[in-house]
Amino acid sequence: MAEITAKDVQRLRRRAGVGMMDAKKALVEAGGDMDKAHDLLRERGLAQAAKRADRDANEGTVGSYLHHQSGHPVMGVLIELACETDFVAKSPEFNEVANDIAMHVSWSAPRWIERDEVPEDVLSHERDLIARSARTEGKPDAIIPRIVDGRMEKFFVENVLNDQEFVNTQKYEGKVGDMVKTLAARVGENVKIRRVARLAVGEPES
Repeated sequence: MAEITAKDVQRLRRRAGVGMMDAKKALVEAGGDMDKAHDLLRERGLAQAAKRADRDANEGTVGSYLHHQSGHPVMGVLIELACETDFVAKSPEFNEVANDIAMHVSWSAPRWIERDEVPEDVLSHERDLIARSARTEGKPDAIIPRIVDGRMEKFFVENVLNDQEFVNTQKYEGKVGDMVKTLAARVGENVKIRRVARLAVGEPES
C-alpha cells in the first residue's frame, strides 16, 4: 500500500472539507489514491445530506461580500444560507462558508441557484438555439440530441450556482452545490442556499 503522508491528509482535507481522521481513514481505504478517497468521502457526504434534504431549514445566516475598486465598493453580494438550528447558524465555519459563496457569486454572477429554478421556456429556447446552431455547422441530425445535451451542461455551469466550480480551489475543490452538501454532512443538518442578491455599479437590472 502507498505511504500516506501528513501532506496527503492535509490536501484531501482541503479538497473535501472534512476532518483529519475522516481524511486519513478514506485514504487508507482507497490505498492512498487521492481521487478514490475523495470519491468515498463525497459518496458518504452526499448520502447523508440526501437523507436530511427534506427537513425544515428555518434558521441560517446572511453571507456578504463587497468588491472594492479605487478605494470604494463597486459590487455587493448577499446570500441567505439556511440551516436547521441557530447553533449551527452562529458557528464561525457556517458563516465563513456563507461569505465564501457570496464572494464566488460576485465573480460568477449566476442567474439561478438550482437547475429546477430555470424556467421551461428558457430551457426550450436554449435547446432550440443549440440544435439550430449544430445544423448550421453541418452536424448530422443523428448526433444533434447528444450535442444539445452536452452544450446544455455548459449552460447550467455558466448560469446555475450549484453547478459551478467553486472559484477558490485553495479552500474547496468542487462544485458549490457539493460544497454546501459537504458542510451539511459536517454539521449534521439540512443546509441550502435559499436566496442570492448581486448588485454592481453600472450593470443593467436583470
